[in-house]
Amino acid sequence: MTWAIAFKLLAILVAVAIGWAVGRMRWLGGGAAGSDGDPARVLGNAAFYIFVPALLFRTTARLDTAALPWAFLFAFFVPVLVLVAFIYLFERWRLRPGEPVTLPSVKAITAGFGNTLQVGVPVAAGVFGEQGLAIHIAVVSLHSLTILTLLTALVELDVARGRSSRSFRSTLVQTVRNTVIHPVVLPVLAGLTWNATGWPLPAVLDEVLQNLGTAVVPLCLTLIGMSLAYYGWPRSWRGLSGLVSAKLLLMPAVVFGIAHWLLGLQGLPLAVIVMLAALPTGSNALIFAQRYRTMEPEVTAATVLSTVLYVGTAPIWLALLAWISPW
Repeated sequence: MTWAIAFKLLAILVAVAIGWAVGRMRWLGGGAAGSDGDPARVLGNAAFYIFVPALLFRTTARLDTAALPWAFLFAFFVPVLVLVAFIYLFERWRLRPGEPVTLPSVKAITAGFGNTLQVGVPVAAGVFGEQGLAIHIAVVSLHSLTILTLLTALVELDVARGRSSRSFRSTLVQTVRNTVIHPVVLPVLAGLTWNATGWPLPAVLDEVLQNLGTAVVPLCLTLIGMSLAYYGWPRSWRGLSGLVSAKLLLMPAVVFGIAHWLLGLQGLPLAVIVMLAALPTGSNALIFAQRYRTMEPEVTAATVLSTVLYVGTAPIWLALLAWISPW
C-alpha cells in the first residue's frame, strides 16, 4: 500500500476523530444517546432524508447505462448480493425471541456495504490507475442502488411481518409502500425514471443536487465519530468481530472465488472488483442502523475498526491478486 493511500486512510480517521471530539465535548447538545434529541441521530436523519437522496437521485439520473461494463458488474454484484442475502437469512434464522426484527438486515449491511468513495476511490486510483478507476466508478454507480434497495425491501418486509395482526395482503401492501416511499429507494426510482426520458437535468437543479450530495462524505465521517462518542464502544465484541471479518475477509474471498474460478475473470478487472469487496464498512451502514434504531454502537464500532484493520488486510489481498492473476 502506497503512502498516498495511507495518508487518505489517516485523513478519514482524523475526520472521524474530529466528530468524536465534538460529540465528547457535547458541542452540539447533550441529548441522551438514541433519543430523538441525540445530535448524532439528528445528523443521521439529515443525511438520510436530505443529502443521501440528493446524491442518489443525481447519480442515477446522470447514469450512462450504455457505457457500463456489464460483465464486470455481473462478476461483482452476483456474489456480493448472494452473500448479503445469505448473511441476512442466517441472522434471521438465528434471531431469538425479543430481538428486533430489523437485526438481520442491519447485520447484513454492516458486513456487505463497503466504503467505495472515501476509501475505494483513492485506492483504485493509486493502485490501478485511470483504467482501474473507471471500472471502480462503474461499480460504485450501482453500489447503493442494489445493496440498499435489496436490504430496504427485506427490512420493511420484516417490520410489516412483525405486526402479526395484519393479513398477508395487508403485510404485502405495507411492505411495498414502505419500500418505495423511502428516502433511499424513492430517489433512485425517480432518478432512473428521469434517466429513461433522456432529458438532461436543469442546470439549477443539478447544481443544487451536487451541493447537497457533496455534503454526504464529510457529514458521514464526522457522524461516525459523534456516534462513537454518544453510543460508546459495544460491551460485547463477539458479534462485532464476526461482522468485521465477514467484510474484510469473507466478502472479497467469495467475490474472488466466483469471479475468477467460476466466471474466468482475470487481471485488472478481477483485481478491481476484489479490492472493492475488500473495502471496510461504509458509513451508509450506520445511517441504515440509525434509521431502524438497531445496533448503532456495534455498527459504529465496526465501521471504525474495519477501516483501521483495512490498513493490514488490503496489502494481503493485493499481494494475493498479484501472485495469482497479475494485472
